[in-house]
Amino acid sequence: MSSKGKLPAATRGESALVPKLRFPEFKEAEEWALLPMGEIYSFGSNNSLSREKLNYSSGSIKNVHYGDIHTKFSSHFYITKEIVPYVNEAELGSLREGSFCREGDLILADASEDLADIGKCMEITYLNNEKVVAGLHTILAHPTKKQVAVGFGGHLFQSVSVRRQVQREAQGAKVLGISPRRLQDIRLPLPSHPEQQKIADCLASTDALIEAQGRKVEALKAHKKGLLQQLFPQEGETQPRLRFPEFREAGEWKLDNFADLIFFQEGPGIMAVEFHDEGVPLVRLSGLIERSVSLKGCNHLDPEKVAKKWSHFRLEVGDILVSCSASLGRPAIVDEVAAGAVFYTGLIRFKPKNTRLDVSYLEVFLGSPFFQRQAESAAVGGGIKHFGPSHLRQMKAPRPPNISEQKRIADCLTSIDGLIAVEARKLNTLKTHKKGLLQQLFPRVGEVNA
Repeated sequence: MSSKGKLPAATRGESALVPKLRFPEFKEAEEWALLPMGEIYSFGSNNSLSREKLNYSSGSIKNVHYGDIHTKFSSHFYITKEIVPYVNEAELGSLREGSFCREGDLILADASEDLADIGKCMEITYLNNEKVVAGLHTILAHPTKKQVAVGFGGHLFQSVSVRRQVQREAQGAKVLGISPRRLQDIRLPLPSHPEQQKIADCLASTDALIEAQGRKVEALKAHKKGLLQQLFPQEGETQPRLRFPEFREAGEWKLDNFADLIFFQEGPGIMAVEFHDEGVPLVRLSGLIERSVSLKGCNHLDPEKVAKKWSHFRLEVGDILVSCSASLGRPAIVDEVAAGAVFYTGLIRFKPKNTRLDVSYLEVFLGSPFFQRQAESAAVGGGIKHFGPSHLRQMKAPRPPNISEQKRIADCLTSIDGLIAVEARKLNTLKTHKKGLLQQLFPRVGEVNA
């Protein structure tokens, strides 16, 4: 940083950078600088400790594994908010001083099978005086000359321009890789320290809203999971532990043979040569989305062949589709849009056989732990396990004898699904809002904004 506290202007020949959205107090401020990463950060070392050399119970030094950057850790790493493994005592001697992290450091994942995640980055924001090292398949970057405000770097490396540069530097076929040597020349746009801090504070407050909304969604999901366990009999039991007051004297639940109560049918296997761009829609597993059946991007079948070979696999309004794999998804209900489509192998169609079973209760039952335990126990196969009609014939289906109680259970769980959907939409709106802020608050490298 210069003696006047200003960053150098963009390199000669480069277009000066100004973001599309700027806080009022900075609208007349100097243009952003554009500096190579190697001038702003120095690169530390990492270790190559595998998961087997880490533990979650005790130790003196914690380790950031690249897999946790991909799947668990926030873009701004507060050690008090994260569950971080310890290095096993026997491995402490292998750690190098250059792999220890400081607040303001960046840790990037240097390997990924997915271009979208290569170089995924987190900023060490708060360490609580604990010792942390950069682990397997990571790149540790220390800010130099205090040119980057703590909290800003993690957002900078989420911006469109920086992400695209990192992705362009990735190499590899099946597994992509990135290295410090290839990162040192990517160009980072930087405003003054006060503007960096303002941007960091704004985006941190947005992250806090996203985290709070995420917790609300997860709390509702946990509440529903608890109700599913209580409103249906648990393993080895025939009666639920929780019953609505108005039905406590309504008689004991019945435990029917699945096949006596429910019609079920697995979809046919159809050769890919039968797939067309137009005709009768073919519903596959990917078409089961959020309790509904989507026809977006589906294959189609010749109507004449459907009439001859697969007419009895055409869906009707109110049918329920479930995946046949041991990893069960949520049941999906067929509506008017999907009615008439053929369903494919890997899916099973369910519907009540008689008036003893309400269709809305059948839907929530197929998503219950009672059904999933039976399906997973019955499933066969080596890699991806599968269950089918022969297994369903051996299963049991518990039900309240009173249709009104069946509907009451279904209405309760469906109303919670509605709440989850509302809060999930709010969460997605906040994420979209942050994405928009990242696009507006950071300039595009190579673009001039009026």
